[in-house]
Amino acid sequence: MKSLKNILIKVLIMSGLFLGGVIPAIASDIATTKILAEKGDTAAQSNLGLMYYRGNGVRQDYSKAFDLFQKAANQGLAAAQNNLGVMYESGNGVRQDYSKAFDLYRKSANQGYAEAQNNLGFMYHHGNGVRQNYSKAFDLFQKAANQELIPAQRNLGVMYKSGNGVRQDYSKAFDLFQKAANQGDAEAQNNLGLMYLKGNGVLQNYTTAKKIFKESCNNGSQYGCHNYRLFDKR
Repeated sequence: MKSLKNILIKVLIMSGLFLGGVIPAIASDIATTKILAEKGDTAAQSNLGLMYYRGNGVRQDYSKAFDLFQKAANQGLAAAQNNLGVMYESGNGVRQDYSKAFDLYRKSANQGYAEAQNNLGFMYHHGNGVRQNYSKAFDLFQKAANQELIPAQRNLGVMYKSGNGVRQDYSKAFDLFQKAANQGDAEAQNNLGLMYLKGNGVLQNYTTAKKIFKESCNNGSQYGCHNYRLFDKR
């Protein structure tokens, strides 16, 4: 068996804090959101920015998304600070700048925003915009995971599996991958399949590994599909 991959994935962009991730989808709601955003409502600015970023109900426009996130971020909205950080990190709608992304994630994370804690942890893990520090990455992933953020649970599991920033513990890694996988996270399912494949933190079971890789593939993980196909070639 070769080329089986265990991966660490970050959250790229999350929804506005106050609307609970519900993006307006009908014209009347979009119009209302625009009116509120123009009046300076930070939640509306953040959510309208997210709509422009994703192209939900409006033509995708990174420039408008950036301007709206920036307005809300300047007023201290944690969700907008996180989303603006994502734009600086990705280089969508603005020149890529890891340093600015790091500063924005930190501001948001300091307000307890789980998505920013996860993103900031990812920067520490990879040394993007900051000196690599596995210990700080672990602490941030843990804070976000404690708020039930699924990707953070997965990322924390990867750290326990690798032993970077924490004592290696396959059992804890398995539990975290399973928790995220049970909530439908495709990449966590792939990682869980690897645990069964290698017998890390659980009794080795190729049949279960193959089944989980298939679930991961069906849920959209290219790594899960890759690993599942390898089984069919055995």
